[in-house]
Amino acid sequence: MSGRDRRGTICGTLAAAALAVTFGCAVGPDFERPKPPAEAGYTEGPPLQETILADGNRQRFVPGAELLADWYRLFCSAEMQARIERGLAANPTLEAARASLRRSEDDLRAGYGVFLPQIDSGSSASRQHPFLGVTGVPRQTFDLYTVSATVDYVLDVFGGERRTVESEGAQVDFQRYEAAAAYLTLVGNVLNATIAEASYAAQIDATRRLIATERDQVHILGVQADAGTIPYAGVLVLETQLSATEAQLPVLEQRLSETQHLLATLLGEEPAAWSSTPVSLTSLELPRDVPLTVPSELVRQRPDILAVEAQLHAASAEIGVATAALYPHLTLTGTYGWDNTSPSPLFAGPNAIWLYGAQLAAPLFHGGTLWFKRRSAIDSYQQSFATYRQTVLAALAQVADLLRALEHDAEQVAAQARQEKAAHEALRLTSVNYQSGVASYLEVLISDVQENQAMIASIGGRAQRLQDSVALFVALGGGWWNAKDVILQE
Repeated sequence: MSGRDRRGTICGTLAAAALAVTFGCAVGPDFERPKPPAEAGYTEGPPLQETILADGNRQRFVPGAELLADWYRLFCSAEMQARIERGLAANPTLEAARASLRRSEDDLRAGYGVFLPQIDSGSSASRQHPFLGVTGVPRQTFDLYTVSATVDYVLDVFGGERRTVESEGAQVDFQRYEAAAAYLTLVGNVLNATIAEASYAAQIDATRRLIATERDQVHILGVQADAGTIPYAGVLVLETQLSATEAQLPVLEQRLSETQHLLATLLGEEPAAWSSTPVSLTSLELPRDVPLTVPSELVRQRPDILAVEAQLHAASAEIGVATAALYPHLTLTGTYGWDNTSPSPLFAGPNAIWLYGAQLAAPLFHGGTLWFKRRSAIDSYQQSFATYRQTVLAALAQVADLLRALEHDAEQVAAQARQEKAAHEALRLTSVNYQSGVASYLEVLISDVQENQAMIASIGGRAQRLQDSVALFVALGGGWWNAKDVILQE
């Protein structure tokens, strides 16, 4: 048999092995995605369709509408958009998620190598003085030079390697959805922190005005107490109220500082270097039309659910890996090379060496190790399935909570708007009466305090409604699938 014929025989054997792997079976279960929820809505009773805005307009919830990736533009803040763009470019958590995704993709590409022949080459040069073990035969010292190439191919008859690669592919999906979740969390946190910053700044301004008004009240009552027209106890009551209001100011200022430090961190900057254009709470608009994804679509869009589903897929594939370990393993091997006692002529025809063959290894007795490893893989799958169900239930509950929260936010904001309007009208009438000599200046200050208190409460209510709207967009998946190139840097 010529060298070409021998090499052809080896290649033919490996090709036959490849065909056997291609059409062979893969033990273990084939993964099936869990069925989506059957319910059409999130909350008990009729589905929420709209809420009333403070200006009399309506915020509508539109089932089945497309959720765009840049939904944050609905809040109509150019500074918000600029901050999100800065965060996407420099946030360390998002970059770490992207790097983790790239690593898992490289691991998967490395795993595919098992389906190809493993070719290695080697060479050696040695000087030998062998012991022949025959009496009377003289031993000779000689040199030996060898150059060879070896081809190994794992015949994946029962699909253990395919299941391993399938598991690695599921890990890639997991990292992809983790990166999407990191993106969505970043966007939501930047928006919420921006709203909080604007809210704290507005509350600080209102609180400072309230403190100034209460100080005027204390001064006026102090003058009256010194004149003996009122008891001094009234002054102490107002001083107590003033101290309580003054104590609120450093708390708000601390929260504002913490929020700004958080924003700097989210945008990948050091707090000492943080600078940005302030955002006014009144400049932020509440989205008028909110796309409302049905539950059956939500489980196919939320990255946290998809990530847990990918882990479930990986656990399913690991059952196949553990099952294949119970069956025999077949490896094909072929070697071709040359050896000679002299480096020249090493590659002459008579110096050629070759071999090809197969190795079969079958587990016979491992003390139950392989069997219980398979049982452990099944238990892991069941655990992952329970985790998946819990994640889905938590996601549905989160959306339901936010829908109810927006409904109650609307009621709260409406009541606070009525309170603020009434307090403002009371201050106007008291001011008119004061100018007419009917009311005292102290009554004007009292009305001013009530208006400032109503304004502070209204600021908090508006901020909460904006943040709940952000949370709902995030809970619905945030449209990340429409921004894959930005999130995953594809």
